Amino acid sequence: MDKRHEIIEILNDLVKINNDRIEGYKTAVGELDHDDADLKSLFDRMIAQSMMLKSDLAEEIEVLHGDIETGTTGNGKIYRAWMGVKAVFTGRDRHSILENCEFGEDAAQKAYSTALESDVLPDFIQEILQHQQIVLREAHDKIRALRDVHA
Repeated sequence: MDKRHEIIEILNDLVKINNDRIEGYKTAVGELDHDDADLKSLFDRMIAQSMMLKSDLAEEIEVLHGDIETGTTGNGKIYRAWMGVKAVFTGRDRHSILENCEFGEDAAQKAYSTALESDVLPDFIQEILQHQQIVLREAHDKIRALRDVHA
């Protein structure tokens, strides 16, 4: 595989993790009670954030003349199914929902760390990914802090 295709593959992996994140937060919104308007608002912002990050990645993929992934990772689909099953057994309390969201945020951090370990990415793409990882780390920390409050 040539370097261009490797870069496209790495960027598409991150597109898929952002797609997972979007679908995960949509699932989480569906688990919320009517009284959880604050979390709905937060999760809606997380969805919009991932759409923006995905758009930035897609722009780079297009410059490289690649096809942009539209799906999610296999793990993401399994995670969302597990999240639904867990809600049946543990209830839909704020702590459980936030705990599940943190699990998804951990997966995003791992995906970005793996991508940044690659030696094929040009410096400017490394910088884009580092910035995105910081944005996602801040989101992760927000979710974790809220989870801890509702423990």
